[in-house]
Amino acid sequence: MTKRMIIMLIAVGVVFGGVFGFQIFKNTMIKKFMSSMPQPPQTVSTVTAATEDWQPQIEAVGSLRAVNGSDLAFEVSGIVKELHFKSGDDVAAGDILLTLRADDDVAKLSALQATAALSEIVHQRDQEQFKIKAVSQATLDADAANLKNAKAQVAEQEAVIAKKTLRAPFAGHLGVRAVDIGQYISAGTAVVTLQALDPIYADFFLPQQALNRVRLEQAVTIKIDTYPDQDFAGTITAINPKVDQATRNVQVRATLNNPDRRLLPGMYASVSIAAGDKQRYVTLPQTAVTYNPYGETVYIVDDKGNDPQGRPQLAARQVFVTAGLKRGDQVAIMSGVEEGQTIVTAGQMKLRNGTPVMIDNTIRPTADANPIPIDQ
Repeated sequence: MTKRMIIMLIAVGVVFGGVFGFQIFKNTMIKKFMSSMPQPPQTVSTVTAATEDWQPQIEAVGSLRAVNGSDLAFEVSGIVKELHFKSGDDVAAGDILLTLRADDDVAKLSALQATAALSEIVHQRDQEQFKIKAVSQATLDADAANLKNAKAQVAEQEAVIAKKTLRAPFAGHLGVRAVDIGQYISAGTAVVTLQALDPIYADFFLPQQALNRVRLEQAVTIKIDTYPDQDFAGTITAINPKVDQATRNVQVRATLNNPDRRLLPGMYASVSIAAGDKQRYVTLPQTAVTYNPYGETVYIVDDKGNDPQGRPQLAARQVFVTAGLKRGDQVAIMSGVEEGQTIVTAGQMKLRNGTPVMIDNTIRPTADANPIPIDQ
């Protein structure tokens, strides 16, 4: 019985050993076969590194502001009597825009003027009587004080009546009227906005590090998203002599001509300032650069010659680069890439050092210095 058991165990061991041995042999042969197979090429798009002249720019965002702009309102309350303008009118400085009812104020002014006239007559009469010593100096002084007081009251009432008339404080373009005839308005209620639109200001902020690169009369280019295809030229006319302690930024103002009045106060503006001399850099599309915590890299396509069948052999090589300024879809490469080298612009995720590649430039990433969004 023991002998049979031993024979059976030996037979089972031989069977299992053969099965496991065959699996090990099969895996070894598969691994050997796979390792001997060439790595399939990966399809990528590429661009040839080229040098371009770059104008260093200082970029900022800001807002447009009228040279003179105000929401006009009365200092006093009252009922609207007359309107002398229409919404959207152009007015000159001093033009009457609107008047409030002032009948009671005019009547009070007449009464005060009569009192002032009487005080003047009394004062003149007492002056003649003082010459013959018919009145005292005290009486003459009291008459003079009463006359001054009466004239002051007349001037005060005239000022009250003048406040019932709204005049344009400067020449400009009126907005939409916000009141109607017969409406009661309180003091401080905005009646209409008045804006002087030509020229117009663009106010923006720059970090203090940029102060040594800006100066008065320096040219600026303004872009407004309302007019994406047009640039507006201006010049720096004021630099705030104080740096904000909280942000370490300084306010800068540029002045733009606005003869057609398309630019309006409050518009958002993108500002570009040409700062310094032009520089020549190797440029690549931004998609060509892979940004990592340990540095920026690109893949260079090297020509490895032809294979036995005469087909060109291309391989990707990863290199570290120093990326510099960005301009639209482009980035300047300070080091790591030379002019004329072929650089991968799409498909980097599939690549490692030495990976064979196949170039297909049917679709290329854009590399526009001034890209414009396209509505689909």
